[in-house]
Amino acid sequence: MRLDKFLKVSRLIKRRTVANEACDAGRVKVNDKTAKASTDVKVGDIIEIGFGSKSVRVEVIDVQETVKKDEAKELIKYL
Repeated sequence: MRLDKFLKVSRLIKRRTVANEACDAGRVKVNDKTAKASTDVKVGDIIEIGFGSKSVRVEVIDVQETVKKDEAKELIKYL
């Protein structure tokens, strides 16, 4: 699955366009490498997102096309 779509589905970023802009600005890393929006995300990847002065690190546990809001937390594990 594309990185920008995964960020939206997992509710880490609310909208796909915002996720796309964050990737273009270089604020998103996958496995310690700066990632483009089209980067493939798979189970076990570590995603790091820079939000201003703080950053969020998560591990991908599951990849699904669509999930309910309550189940979105089960796609990732905070590190």
